Amino acid sequence: MNFSVYWQHADAVSKTLYFILLAMSIATWTIFILRILGTRQLKQQAYGQLVQALATLKSKLQPLSFEQRKAVAEQALLRQISAEKSQAEKGVSVLGTIASLAPFVGLFGTVWGIFHALVAVGKSGQAGLAQVATPVGEALIMTGLGLAVAIPAVMAYNICVRFNRGLAHDLQDQAHSLLIDTMLQQETVTKAETKSTQQSLVGGQA
Repeated sequence: MNFSVYWQHADAVSKTLYFILLAMSIATWTIFILRILGTRQLKQQAYGQLVQALATLKSKLQPLSFEQRKAVAEQALLRQISAEKSQAEKGVSVLGTIASLAPFVGLFGTVWGIFHALVAVGKSGQAGLAQVATPVGEALIMTGLGLAVAIPAVMAYNICVRFNRGLAHDLQDQAHSLLIDTMLQQETVTKAETKSTQQSLVGGQA
């Protein structure tokens, strides 16, 4: 039985389930492609965003002690990392939802097709192949469509999660390096200011 024969014999419920699965499949591939491209773009821009987050605080860090500067810088970096991770995770939950629901939508179509087969047998009074072939074919097609949507959704979800995990590790590494560099620079500036102040005091006393 080809697809045209299936479509001719399908009722409103079967066609509705087909369009639901088609929409799920389109959403899966769209979200997957956008998330992969978006995560790569975030990876390229992440370091610049972290630098900018600290640059806005540099003037405010001067009057603080070393521990206070470190705490403020850490909070700023953590806030920026959280924002980047939240941006990268948009749509990933939809992939997980589709991966969970698609097999059950296909299963409902399978049950509906078997129900049609039993109705056809009941009306004819005979359990021949002619009575059950079309409804059972519908049931098998819906099962296949449900799996065809669910399997790519599961793979896309796992790939996106792996990409996001790699992005999180990169952000943590870059944040640690940036924090160390910032603290060293601040410490150097503080020592230089202290030394110049002491020299001016000595010069004034002389």
